[in-house]
Amino acid sequence: MRRPGFLPPVGSPLQLLLLACSFALAGYAGVRLLAGDWFEVALWFVGAALIHDLVLLPLYAAADRALVKAAGPRRGWVGYVRVPAALSLLLLLVWFPLISGQVATRYASATSLSADGFLARWLLVSAVLFGGSALLFVVRVRRATKQRSPAVH
Repeated sequence: MRRPGFLPPVGSPLQLLLLACSFALAGYAGVRLLAGDWFEVALWFVGAALIHDLVLLPLYAAADRALVKAAGPRRGWVGYVRVPAALSLLLLLVWFPLISGQVATRYASATSLSADGFLARWLLVSAVLFGGSALLFVVRVRRATKQRSPAVH
């Protein structure tokens, strides 16, 4: 029996080939990454894992708990805040050195481009994410209320 979805059935030759290829690619990337200063790379990975698990995870779990508590019994809108907030925070995490301006001179010397505007672009992307999510929420609420109300002919 074939299961729905994009992946072939578990244990099929195609899935095993894809899994082997992904492990080979990860191994190649690991060898290339660790070819330089392996201790610094390993220290960075361990530090990132510790900072995530000991600092960031409790912070965003507490923020999510507060959001759910504030929603009360009407929790339908919580997902419309979670998704843009997560994407916005992920962009902030990835681009923080440029958004904060900490590496502006190094970025300019390496790329001959100005580092100005990263904060404004991040704020704009965040506003679009939250605005799109709010628009989607409004559209879905209107559709749901139209379906509940009886049609008058």
